[in-house]
Amino acid sequence: MIRDLVLALALAASLWSARAFPQEAPAAFAACSACHSSNGASGVGPTLKGVYGRKSGSVGGFAYSRAMRTAGLTWDDKSLDSFLADPQKAIPGNHMPFPGVPDAKQRAEVIDYLKTVK
Repeated sequence: MIRDLVLALALAASLWSARAFPQEAPAAFAACSACHSSNGASGVGPTLKGVYGRKSGSVGGFAYSRAMRTAGLTWDDKSLDSFLADPQKAIPGNHMPFPGVPDAKQRAEVIDYLKTVK
């Protein structure tokens, strides 16, 4: 019985910490962090804090390209994967000078990380 209680508490603690604290950024995120923060501050690029589920071009105070403002996307697995693979193909005319992440596994790691940055 005590063993079951300890296991239940350990499981609860691991689930809480996984939700309370974002996971460590994957290596592929280094290219993103050159222009984007994950802490809420915009710089050269808009913050990526809370990007998952957000509408494209919607961070207040950031000067987005017309293409990004009017893209009408909600950032989810599919739209982020497409954008990270080839930003200019996904949203022609956007101002992000980035060639993309060709490796699907690396894109998935970045997307999984972005889901935790809230």
